[in-house]
Amino acid sequence: MSFEHDFANGFLRATCSDAIGTLTIDNPGRKNAITAAMWRAIPQAIRVLTDEAHAHVIVIRGAAQDFSTGADISEFDSLRKDAETAVIYEALNSDAFTAIRHCRVPTIAAIRGICYGGGFGIAAACDLRVAEEGARFSVPAVRLGIAYPADAVQDIVNALGPQMAKVTLFTGAPMSADKMVAAGFLLEEIAADAFDGEVSALAHAIAANAPIALHASKLAVRAVIEQDSDLLREAEVIGAETFDSADYAEGRAAFTARRKPHFTGK
Repeated sequence: MSFEHDFANGFLRATCSDAIGTLTIDNPGRKNAITAAMWRAIPQAIRVLTDEAHAHVIVIRGAAQDFSTGADISEFDSLRKDAETAVIYEALNSDAFTAIRHCRVPTIAAIRGICYGGGFGIAAACDLRVAEEGARFSVPAVRLGIAYPADAVQDIVNALGPQMAKVTLFTGAPMSADKMVAAGFLLEEIAADAFDGEVSALAHAIAANAPIALHASKLAVRAVIEQDSDLLREAEVIGAETFDSADYAEGRAAFTARRKPHFTGK
């Protein structure tokens, strides 16, 4: 069963097939720059993919040749012109990053071409990141004379480590995919002709597993990263529930019969 839903006048597209959700940033005429309407729609799109389309994993990617050049600067003169309007605008950014970071299913950033600014922030909020050879990365906020949203810096630090995060934020300089792999930001850099196949294989490998177990695993990792004892207890509770789940029974039966399990999330 396939699912498709457009948001922000078609600039954001959510699709789902075989339990693999895809959120596509679709503004290629501006290198997939993200408008305020698109920022506002991201949390809703994530919820639709998990709650209505029942995705087990979500891949976030850009249309055409770029992931995203970041926030649409053409809107800044009106929507981010001073401290008062910036607070409102950056709340949209933060809500989008939080929706991705807290999404109950694993998220993968599939990065081609430019991954700058807010696009970098979206990638950093994902659980896993892979890039096509030649992808370029930057957080150029300081070159515009503004600071990157403080609460979103946590994702950059977690994904890059403190020193590389500082270099990225302090210089605004473009960085190669090679450097991002070395820093641990990227899982791997993939040749162009193999990129879509590798992303699909990774997404299918995740989607084939038990949803409750995936949720518990993601919460446990978040709890460790965020040093959140309440989140750790929640992960422990959900982890314990897996032992009474139909998926656990199915997993044991499939292992005994030497067949692939069919998990339902129950």
